[in-house]
Amino acid sequence: MKKPQSLRRIFAVPLLLALLSIAGLVVALTGDGWRDAAAWIALGAPVCAVGWAMKARRR
Repeated sequence: MKKPQSLRRIFAVPLLLALLSIAGLVVALTGDGWRDAAAWIALGAPVCAVGWAMKARRR
């Protein structure tokens, strides 16, 4: 039987993705130039995470 995981371990990645999304939205709304690139990266991370999870689930 597997050892139960702590709440910190369960919610670490979703919390990180949420904070990254919020930061990306704020950066996108407050600036131009390099901030646009940072916003694209920050907002693309959750999309990449979903793609990775879907690919891993098919195996």
